[in-house]
Parts: sequence; C-alpha cells; structure tokens
Amino acid sequence: MATITKPPLLPISLSKPNSSPSSLFSNILSPSSLWRFPHKISLRTNVAYTTESISTATQQQQHREKSFDSEPDAIAILNERIRRDHRKNEVPRTSMDSKEAEKYIQLVKEQQQRGLKKLKGGLGGENEGFGYKVDPYTLHSGDYVAHKKVGIGRFVGIKFDVPKDSTVPIEYVFIEYADGMAKLPVKQASRMLYRYSLPNESKRPRTLSKLNDTGAWERRRVKGKIAIQKMVVDLMELYLHRLKQKRPPYPRTPAIAEFTAQFPYEPTPDQKQAFIDVERDLTERETPMDRLICGDVGFGKTEVALRAIICVVSAGKQAMVLSPTIVLAKQHFDVVSQRFSQYPQIKVGLLSRFQTKTEKEGSLLMIKNGDLDIIVGTHTLLGNRVVYNNLGLLVVDEEQRFGVKQKEKIASFKTSVDVLTLSATPIPRTLYLALTGFRDASLISTPPPERVPIKTHLSAYCKENVLSAIKFELDRGGQIFYVLPRIKGLEEVKEFLEESFPNVEIAIAHGKQYSKQIEETMESFSQGETKILICTNIVESGLDIQNANTIIIQDVQLFGLAQLYQLRGRVGRADKEAHAHLFYPDKSLLSDQALERLTALEECHKLGQGFQLAERDMGIRGFGNIFGEQQTGDVGNVGIDLFFEMLFESLSKVEDHRLVSVPYQAVQHSYLLLFFVSLNL
Repeated sequence: MATITKPPLLPISLSKPNSSPSSLFSNILSPSSLWRFPHKISLRTNVAYTTESISTATQQQQHREKSFDSEPDAIAILNERIRRDHRKNEVPRTSMDSKEAEKYIQLVKEQQQRGLKKLKGGLGGENEGFGYKVDPYTLHSGDYVAHKKVGIGRFVGIKFDVPKDSTVPIEYVFIEYADGMAKLPVKQASRMLYRYSLPNESKRPRTLSKLNDTGAWERRRVKGKIAIQKMVVDLMELYLHRLKQKRPPYPRTPAIAEFTAQFPYEPTPDQKQAFIDVERDLTERETPMDRLICGDVGFGKTEVALRAIICVVSAGKQAMVLSPTIVLAKQHFDVVSQRFSQYPQIKVGLLSRFQTKTEKEGSLLMIKNGDLDIIVGTHTLLGNRVVYNNLGLLVVDEEQRFGVKQKEKIASFKTSVDVLTLSATPIPRTLYLALTGFRDASLISTPPPERVPIKTHLSAYCKENVLSAIKFELDRGGQIFYVLPRIKGLEEVKEFLEESFPNVEIAIAHGKQYSKQIEETMESFSQGETKILICTNIVESGLDIQNANTIIIQDVQLFGLAQLYQLRGRVGRADKEAHAHLFYPDKSLLSDQALERLTALEECHKLGQGFQLAERDMGIRGFGNIFGEQQTGDVGNVGIDLFFEMLFESLSKVEDHRLVSVPYQAVQHSYLLLFFVSLNL
C-alpha cells in the first residue's frame, strides 16, 4: 500500500538584518501569508568523502537548491495554483508585522480553543478525538463505506470465520472492492471504516477502489486534505482581517431603550442572551460584528435583528436586510415597517424585481442619497447598481440558500460592515461548536411560552385522509398549506380539491411564476382570502401565517430532512394546536434511509428539537446539506464523514498552518552545521 509521510513544516519566512528591499527574505508578514500549506520536501544531500574547499561546497549547495526549485512535486504545484487563484479574488490587504500578527493569532487561537473544548466535551470526554467512524453493526448490506487506508467499498455483511493462527472463529466484516472481496475483524473495522455518503444522498461513488492500487485512493484523500487546509486557512484569514478592521463602537442611545420597551412579549432566556451578545458586539467592540443567530422556526430571531438595526440606524447609518426569496423579503418589509411605524424619521424601503423601472430608479437614488435608512430586498441589493450612502449593518436571512456568487459578495461585506446572519436551518451541534472558534454565534433553542407542539401524522397516501385533514382545518376557521415536491402535479391536485370544496378559494404558488403573481397570491393567503395554498417548497423559509395551522406534504420521501423540518415549521406559529400530515405513496417503495428519516421527523415533534433532528440526520446519512457547491466536490473525494473528521483534525491543529518568522542567522547556522556534518561523514 502506498503511503505518503506527513511533510515537514519548514519556516520559509526569514528575516536578515539590514537586507535590501529586493531581498528574498522579509520580516513583514501580511494576513494572507501567515498560513501556507506545507510542501512535501525531499532533502537531497551528496555525501563527499574527499576534502573540498568551502567555495566548491557552496557551488554544490547552490546546485542542489536549483535542482530542488526545478523539480516541484504535485502537491506543491496544486498549492501554488490554489494560492494564485485565491490571490486573484482577494481584496488588497495591508501588511502587519510579526508582533501585531502574534497578538491577533493569540485572540483567534483562544476563541478557537474554547469552541474545540466544548466540542470535545460534547463528544464524550476531554481525551476523545473527533470520531465519525461508523459502527459496523449499524451498516446494511449494499451500504457504501470508506476505509481510511484502502478506499471506497460496498459493505456485504458480518459473519464468523476462523483466523489463520487460531481455531476460534471471530466476526469479520466483508467488503466488496473493484478487484475483490476483503475481510477484516469487526474490532479493526470499527477503527477504520466511515460511512461513504454525499450531501446529495441520491449520488453513488463513481467507482469502487481497488485493493491492489491504494495509491489512487491516497491521492483522493490528499486532495481532500488540501481542500480542508485551504478552507481552514480561508476561515482564519477572514477572521484575522476582520480583527484588523476598526470602527468606533455605536453609542447606547435612549432610542434603543425605547425601542426595546415596545416589544410586546417576554423574551426567552436564549433570546435575552442573543440580545446581550449583539448589543456587546455593536457597542463595546471596535471590530465589525460577524454573528450567526441560529434558532428554530418562530423562536424570535427577527427581533434580535431589529434591535441591531435600531442601534445602527439611530447612529445615522443604513441597514440592509437580505432575503433569499421575494416572498420572504416582502414579509420582512412588512414586519420592519410595522415595528418602526412609530419612528417617522426612519425610512424603510423595499427593492425587488417586480417594481417598475421608475420605482426602481427612485429607490436606487434614495439609497444613494441616504434618504432610505433600512433597505429590504433579495440578491438585487448586492448588484453593482446599488450604491449605499453610509451602510453600517447587513442582516442576511438563510445565507445557505444564496448562490455561490451572492455568498462571495456577502463575504466581501464582512470585512467592512457589521454582519448579522439569521438561520433556522438546524445544523449539528458538534459542527456549530467547532466553528465557534472562527465565528461568533448565538443559539436560540428555547420555544416561546405560548407555542404548542405540532402534531405530526405519517401515513400512506389516501384521498379520504387528505380530505378529512382539510375539512377539520376549514371547520375551525383555519387555512391549509398543501405542498408537493414538483410543479408538475400542482394543477392536478387543484382540480381534485376544487371538486371536493367548490366554495373554497384555492391558489397555486411556485418558483416559475412571475414575482408579481407570487406576491399577489401570497398576499391573498396572508390576508385570509385564499384558504388552501397548493405550492412547492417555495414556502420553506420564514413565511409567517398565523391562521395556517395544517400542512399536507405529499410524496414526503422526496424531501430532505432539513426541508421537511422547515416546511413543518410553517404551521403552529400561534396558540392553536397545528397538524402536519406527511404522505408517502407506498411503504414498500421507500428506502431504509427514507424510512429512518421520516421516523426521526415523527419522533422529534417537540419544540426546539431542530438540533437533535440534525444529529439524527448525521446518524442516518452523515453530515448533510451543510456545504455549498464549492465544497461538494471536495467532500465527494472521501465522503462526508471522513471529510469532517479531517476538518476537525485540521481545526485542532490550526497552528501547524502558520509560518513562523525565523531569524536569518539561525538559518545560516543550520546550513553551516549541515555542511560541516556532511564533511565529517
């Protein structure tokens, strides 16, 4: 089996006293040069048995250095290309000297260690590592697995067999590879095997690995490791650069206290902590805020954002609220307008695609002149035509639902303005804790006291059950969401329901409709005129219809667990008991994973269980739906579970990615020592 030894980490940033500006060695470090991937370096030395002059030895040393430079290895070439591509996209950054860099690195390290300490505690002990290895007994025949040293295979089963050196049978795990069957003791398998799964669970590995050619797998693993190192370096670099930015803390004005007093509800303990966290970020720190507010649906994240907005706007700056869909943007606009209705001096505007050209031009001019204080909209707000007068705060709702280009634009804002990100998508606690080293985060997991848990019903599709659920909700004066995975079946369902409920207003909404049409449909539903809304998962995020307390989801097996959780959260936002009816076509057609997923959703019915559900999802198919398109390919090299174990390992050894500035004299001494040792050989 081919193995690649861990490359040595050599200092390549050197300082020589009184060196000229054109010297190779410099003691000035910029944030982008503090971390580099280690190169695989082979030291070639020619042992001389005859005494030679120092000048000849020097020539040989120069020749060796030249030879080394002219023969870069594959990893070095790849790293250089990554750095070159990264430099193209990066914002010009000021340099910082070693002492200043050391101060910032220490801050990063302290915060990162706090996150990792919590993570280790959460995984069951201080001495345990980051383990996402699979228990062989939980595998089903046909499941794909990744052996850390051999590669991707297909699990066949576990059975007893007699080892060569013994007469006592023991249990072996049998795994099928491209060129044969392998068996390994269960105990060994539990240390080396990972479930091979991808963010898109329908995908399968391109090919199985070969037992007789582990080099191909090793190359894939190294490629994944390099991608992880780059990710960690980028996180650290962004965090360092943000720490270098300065802005005066916002004042605690009477307007903030007045605004807070108008909140009609008693905040939950988690909400109170989030308020405190954001207020400290804005009024006590001199560096821009980059905080994630992660909380269940309807648990009060929006109020946290509104309090950040009043703090920034009352100091004379603008705030932007960015939403992934026009439906959600309109809802945010209504909420913000209502909450700031008692402040006539604060102007709120909505920028969207369905505005007329004249309206749009007028809005753009008002933003540029500073006549709008709070601007709500979709990714249109990130366009080049939108020029802000004095932007102070960016609020991003459900960042993971934006495209790669929009995410890059959002990231560029993080180095200059305060950023608050809201997310209702439950992410695994372990991942959340690990990343707190690089990002400030507040978790809201306590439900509001008036909320009632949603009753979840899981069954095979039956027209009578569908009609019964709809009739029950209509009889108590409520409204119904009817969700399908595809646009194709919407009209058919509408015809069926119109026959059964001829006097009930029914409407259709999906992403292919014009924005104006969607807005009118959603407005009609929110006003209570439309009683049944037949739609795709366009209603997945943030929609708040207090009177809609029944949701019917057809072909539930085609939705992901996080999607289903979000959809179920569209109901039960008032004090009425809400119902979620999940229908599948035929249980015999469902995969084991789909059954486990639906059972998990049915069992996690209590309020605030989004994070437990995410942990269950990890158990079913590894980490899912966490990465964007950019990382999906890197994950595909090794599978999600092994990728994450490598990520956590890299996070815990983040110091290894740093280049240390070494005095030139020390390097001179090392070369002379090496030279004299070679003479004595």
